[in-house]
Amino acid sequence: MTDTVAKADENAHMPSDVSGRPGFFDRFATAASNFASRAWFFGLCVLLVVVWAPSYFVIGTLDTWQLIINTATTIVTFLLVALLQNSQRRSDESVQDKLNAVAAAMAALMEQQAENSPDLRDASRELRDAVGLEDREKSS
Repeated sequence: MTDTVAKADENAHMPSDVSGRPGFFDRFATAASNFASRAWFFGLCVLLVVVWAPSYFVIGTLDTWQLIINTATTIVTFLLVALLQNSQRRSDESVQDKLNAVAAAMAALMEQQAENSPDLRDASRELRDAVGLEDREKSS
């Protein structure tokens, strides 16, 4: 993804502002999220614990035995959290962009119908102000 396209996507507030194809990391994070959200992945994790538990009798020392599972699970957890957070953030932004589009369209429709109704005009103005509110309230 070029810098221009990446910057355009960061400032996208409506679905039509999004350029299209996500970058390599975003595609990788999506694939990892899809992989980790399947039932067979959970089954694989359970299998890992089932295989690990009796390995104490083969390894013999409690410290080594615990170190093996603790290291493996910590590494996998650390990496999955980062990847899943990326997927979740993009999903949240996508939903928010869709809500902005619906709110803008509804506000435009309300403005057309608001000739004789000051309440509808005020509600339309509030709805327009709500579009993009999530960006104005960000701490960063």
